[in-house]
Amino acid sequence: MSGINEFIDNEVKSNDVVLFMKGTPGFPQCGFSGQVVQILDYIGVDYKGVNVLSSTELRQGIKDYSNWPTIPQLYVKGEFVGGCDIIREMFQAGELQTLLSEKGVATKAA
Repeated sequence: MSGINEFIDNEVKSNDVVLFMKGTPGFPQCGFSGQVVQILDYIGVDYKGVNVLSSTELRQGIKDYSNWPTIPQLYVKGEFVGGCDIIREMFQAGELQTLLSEKGVATKAA
Protein backbone atom coordinates (compact mmCIF):
# COMPACT_ATOMS: atom_id res chain seq x y z
CA MET A 1 0.00 0.00 0.00
CA SER A 2 3.04 2.29 -0.16
CA GLY A 3 2.03 3.56 -3.63
CA ILE A 4 -1.28 4.93 -2.36
CA ASN A 5 0.42 6.39 0.70
CA GLU A 6 2.90 8.23 -1.53
CA PHE A 7 0.02 9.54 -3.67
CA ILE A 8 -1.84 10.82 -0.59
CA ASP A 9 1.33 12.29 0.92
CA ASN A 10 2.09 14.10 -2.35
CA GLU A 11 -1.46 15.52 -2.60
CA VAL A 12 -1.40 16.69 1.02
CA LYS A 13 2.04 18.30 0.70
CA SER A 14 1.74 19.84 -2.77
CA ASN A 15 -1.65 21.55 -2.27
CA ASP A 16 -2.27 24.27 0.34
CA VAL A 17 -5.80 22.98 0.93
CA VAL A 18 -6.94 19.51 -0.08
CA LEU A 19 -10.24 17.78 0.65
CA PHE A 20 -10.47 14.01 0.40
CA MET A 21 -14.16 13.51 -0.26
CA LYS A 22 -16.83 11.30 -1.76
CA GLY A 23 -17.45 12.74 -5.22
CA THR A 24 -16.05 16.00 -6.54
CA PRO A 25 -16.46 19.64 -5.45
CA GLY A 26 -18.86 20.13 -8.37
CA PHE A 27 -20.79 16.94 -7.61
CA PRO A 28 -20.42 15.75 -4.00
CA GLN A 29 -21.76 12.24 -3.52
CA CYS A 30 -22.42 12.34 0.20
CA GLY A 31 -24.02 14.91 2.46
CA PHE A 32 -20.98 15.32 4.70
CA SER A 33 -18.65 15.95 1.76
CA GLY A 34 -21.24 18.38 0.38
CA GLN A 35 -21.33 20.34 3.64
CA VAL A 36 -17.55 20.78 3.70
CA VAL A 37 -17.58 21.85 0.02
CA GLN A 38 -20.27 24.45 0.83
CA ILE A 39 -18.20 25.82 3.73
CA LEU A 40 -14.99 26.02 1.67
CA ASP A 41 -16.85 27.63 -1.24
CA TYR A 42 -18.57 30.08 1.11
CA ILE A 43 -15.32 31.32 2.61
CA GLY A 44 -13.82 31.44 -0.88
CA VAL A 45 -10.74 29.31 -0.41
CA ASP A 46 -9.01 27.58 -3.33
CA TYR A 47 -8.78 23.86 -2.67
CA LYS A 48 -8.31 20.58 -4.45
CA GLY A 49 -10.96 17.89 -4.12
CA VAL A 50 -9.82 14.26 -4.32
CA ASN A 51 -12.58 11.73 -5.02
CA VAL A 52 -12.04 8.70 -2.77
CA LEU A 53 -14.78 6.82 -4.63
CA SER A 54 -12.40 6.50 -7.59
CA SER A 55 -10.51 3.71 -5.80
CA THR A 56 -11.10 1.34 -2.88
CA GLU A 57 -7.39 1.53 -2.14
CA LEU A 58 -7.57 5.34 -1.88
CA ARG A 59 -10.71 5.22 0.27
CA GLN A 60 -9.00 2.92 2.79
CA GLY A 61 -5.60 4.56 2.34
CA ILE A 62 -6.75 8.02 3.46
CA LYS A 63 -8.26 6.53 6.64
CA ASP A 64 -4.96 4.79 7.41
CA TYR A 65 -2.94 7.90 6.50
CA SER A 66 -4.77 10.14 8.96
CA ASN A 67 -5.77 7.46 11.45
CA TRP A 68 -9.27 8.96 11.11
CA PRO A 69 -12.20 6.63 10.32
CA THR A 70 -14.44 8.90 8.26
CA ILE A 71 -14.50 10.86 5.01
CA PRO A 72 -14.39 13.76 4.16
CA GLN A 73 -11.00 14.79 5.48
CA LEU A 74 -9.58 18.29 5.15
CA TYR A 75 -5.86 19.06 5.09
CA VAL A 76 -4.38 22.56 5.26
CA LYS A 77 -0.68 23.08 4.50
CA GLY A 78 0.05 19.39 5.02
CA GLU A 79 -1.81 19.16 8.33
CA PHE A 80 -4.96 17.13 8.98
CA VAL A 81 -7.68 19.49 10.23
CA GLY A 82 -10.67 17.19 10.58
CA GLY A 83 -13.87 15.76 9.16
CA CYS A 84 -17.28 17.29 8.54
CA ASP A 85 -18.36 17.89 12.16
CA ILE A 86 -15.03 19.45 13.15
CA ILE A 87 -14.91 21.65 10.04
CA ARG A 88 -18.51 22.79 10.57
CA GLU A 89 -17.86 23.63 14.25
CA MET A 90 -14.62 25.45 13.41
CA PHE A 91 -16.38 27.40 10.64
CA GLN A 92 -19.28 28.45 12.88
CA ALA A 93 -16.85 29.60 15.58
CA GLY A 94 -14.69 31.47 13.06
CA GLU A 95 -11.75 29.18 13.83
CA LEU A 96 -11.49 27.73 10.32
CA GLN A 97 -11.10 31.19 8.79
CA THR A 98 -8.48 32.05 11.46
CA LEU A 99 -6.56 28.82 10.81
CA LEU A 100 -6.50 29.47 7.07
CA SER A 101 -5.27 33.04 7.47
CA GLU A 102 -2.63 32.01 10.03
CA LYS A 103 -1.37 29.42 7.56
CA GLY A 104 -1.24 32.06 4.82
CA VAL A 105 -4.14 30.66 2.78
CA ALA A 106 -6.20 33.37 1.06
CA THR A 107 -9.96 33.44 1.54
CA LYS A 108 -12.66 35.62 0.04
CA ALA A 109 -13.31 37.19 3.44
CA ALA A 110 -9.66 38.09 4.03
